[in-house]
Amino acid sequence: MISTSDFRNGLNILVENEPYQITWFQNHKPGKGGAVMRVKLRHLRKGGTIERTFKSGEKFDSLSVTRQKKQFLYKEGENFNFMDMNSYEQISVEADKIGNTANFLVENQEVEAVYLESELICIDIPAIITMTIAESEPGIKGDSVSNMTKMAKLETGADIRVPLFIKTGDKIKVDTRTGDYVERA
Repeated sequence: MISTSDFRNGLNILVENEPYQITWFQNHKPGKGGAVMRVKLRHLRKGGTIERTFKSGEKFDSLSVTRQKKQFLYKEGENFNFMDMNSYEQISVEADKIGNTANFLVENQEVEAVYLESELICIDIPAIITMTIAESEPGIKGDSVSNMTKMAKLETGADIRVPLFIKTGDKIKVDTRTGDYVERA
């Protein structure tokens, strides 16, 4: 059992029979009454975030979350196929467990499969990755001065807003959490 005094960022707990990860917490002592713990929790299966307040000293069950290195092989219909980097065993994962990560999966890319007590719950990729622009309108000399953007298509087919000077074939860094252009690679 884990008490509110044991809270730390990244801790996985069970709240009302649902698995959550603590992303932020703060001990708060109001002028009247006992201390409380304000917490932001991310749902491990659904990905949504909630804010909750717990009384000081409340107890929670801890959860065992493990990570395994996988390599993305290919997409087949609505399923994504990965290979375990240690056992070379192949697994097929449904698109709903991949979510927006699918926009940034390139063949032979190394990822981490996240397991909640032996159940695959999601696939994690690095926060910043390098990708190639597949389609973009050509840039014009002098376009690097302004802060205007245009639409471009990545090698995976995902659309992204990029500065006007980016052209087809350029390699760029993309923030996978927001889907935003970071810089030229």
